[in-house]
Amino acid sequence: MPREGLEWLPNGNLLTDEEVVRLITIAVCDLGVEQIRFTGGEPLLRRGLEDIMAATTRLRTVSGRSPETALTTNGINLAKSAVALKAAGLQRINVSLDTLDPDRYARLTGRHRLGDVIEGLGAAARAGLNPIKINTVLMRGVNDDEALALVRWALKRGYQPRFIEQMPLGPQDTWQRDGMVTAAHILAMLRKELTLVPAHPNARGSAPAETWIASGAEVADGVVPLIGIVGSVTRAFCETCNRTRLTADGQLRSCLFARDETDLRSLLRGGASDREIADTWRVAMAAKQASHGIDQVSFLQPARAMSAIGG
Repeated sequence: MPREGLEWLPNGNLLTDEEVVRLITIAVCDLGVEQIRFTGGEPLLRRGLEDIMAATTRLRTVSGRSPETALTTNGINLAKSAVALKAAGLQRINVSLDTLDPDRYARLTGRHRLGDVIEGLGAAARAGLNPIKINTVLMRGVNDDEALALVRWALKRGYQPRFIEQMPLGPQDTWQRDGMVTAAHILAMLRKELTLVPAHPNARGSAPAETWIASGAEVADGVVPLIGIVGSVTRAFCETCNRTRLTADGQLRSCLFARDETDLRSLLRGGASDREIADTWRVAMAAKQASHGIDQVSFLQPARAMSAIGG
């Protein structure tokens, strides 16, 4: 997020809990969505999150199963909510953690809260949330010296470390392609001390991460030592991407990097039927671009930052 923060949206612009549940229901029951991820900003700030999640997990997909539910969080409030989230049906969790150094964490986030994050990870494990993935963005000269330490720390505790290439979705003009720590560079650093074997050598499907089975590090009992790398920029997975994103104010995005949005909130509040909303959703996703276009000269960064879109 920008150091000065973001302007708070008026409450009337935000979807109510009931509106969120209605749109999730349309996605699952009418459009065939089988996986739901709650993200942010910071989803644990949403007071009605457990109720929304419980309503989601009561739904049934076209194949008759409960939709798979996941959550991405900064982990600061996770210790207080892990048990309730599990009871509401949450299955998997990703926690953003870019450093294990308390001072560096404070510089990166503006908060001295690393201890709370680590406590939250332990609470999530005890609550039975599995797998627990650690999302890390490496930045040259900032935290790229911690790659191996983060992997060893995570695997020893039964967590799955994942490295995500820095994307042009932060404050405007703060991203430079030549300063990015690439997926190839990350692999080279890890292979200095670890042996990595592709977990899915033929295809990763629609998953954003390439996963590797690691050896050469201490691993928690009964845990497969998996490491994920999301090369969103240099190893783009646009051809297999099947994600659709809904913002907190009811705007539909066909891509993380989309510059256009489809207003579902106005349809909801204007009396549109579920079928009309579903049809609008289908049309919006049918217009999804074939590529995010970061490598093109014409690429323009979305006006919304990642913290307002949701990862």
